[in-house]
Amino acid sequence: MAGGAGPSWFQRFLLPGFAFKAVVIGGGYATGRELAEFFLPSGPWGGLAAMLLAMLLWSIICATTFALARAVGAFDYRSFFEKLLGPGWVVFEVSYVLFVTLVLAVFGAAAGEIGAAIFGWPPLAGTALLAGSIALFVTFGNASVEGLFKYVSFLLYGVYALFMVLALGSFGDGIAARFAVPVPADGWVLGGLTYTGYNVIGAVVILPVIRHLTSQRDAIVSGLIAGPLAMAPAILFFVAMIAFYPGIIHETLPSDFMLQQLDMPLFHLLFQLMIFAALLESGAGSVHSLQAYLSGLLQLSRH
Repeated sequence: MAGGAGPSWFQRFLLPGFAFKAVVIGGGYATGRELAEFFLPSGPWGGLAAMLLAMLLWSIICATTFALARAVGAFDYRSFFEKLLGPGWVVFEVSYVLFVTLVLAVFGAAAGEIGAAIFGWPPLAGTALLAGSIALFVTFGNASVEGLFKYVSFLLYGVYALFMVLALGSFGDGIAARFAVPVPADGWVLGGLTYTGYNVIGAVVILPVIRHLTSQRDAIVSGLIAGPLAMAPAILFFVAMIAFYPGIIHETLPSDFMLQQLDMPLFHLLFQLMIFAALLESGAGSVHSLQAYLSGLLQLSRH
């Protein structure tokens, strides 16, 4: 992906944000379930305030993490936590491996459901397809995973933007009407803080991609950009969800509910494929971080 002698503008400024978005989006964000859980209880305006707070905190955390990692030369999660926590890094190591295992299991189950819904496959087939796809991208190394982040991001932003256009056309009046009704914004600060903490590990998971940064300025700028890149699709989706507030809070899969209201089978299919792609990039990002750590250990053992 790089052009010329050094890292490209994309690698320096956009790739870290795309990678961070890839790790945090997962299944719950992509389907709207997490948005309903963390933001809708504070109402339309309170939910938006909570999302903007989380976005700002993500930017600050990513910028700080990238700058610190680059300053100490830590481009994988173990090196970073060894420098940050000293001997305490072992506790994080165990927690992180368990976290990745749990995440991959959840993603696999979600992929199985998508395969069953779209193609009528047995759930195990969709799970196997996701696992095989993750293994394929990770096997081919950094360039492969970074290309996945790049092109899935274009697909994802495009699908969310199209969804917003279709939602405004189909139930835009409902969105406007519910934003116009005063609703207490109770708990929006807690919602924003909780969602920030829930996903903050993403800033460390994607450290392998920041090796392209050429200066501390790059680290700060790319980190600040990461927050908006990661939250933009969620904001679009949240605004569309408001058309069905407050009932949509209780929907298991808000995305499916809204797609049924749109009644556009081809777009429904596209959205499901986008969710699969989001699961793929999120899973690949988590596994890639483990691969980077293991590669570092292998190099140390050779010396």
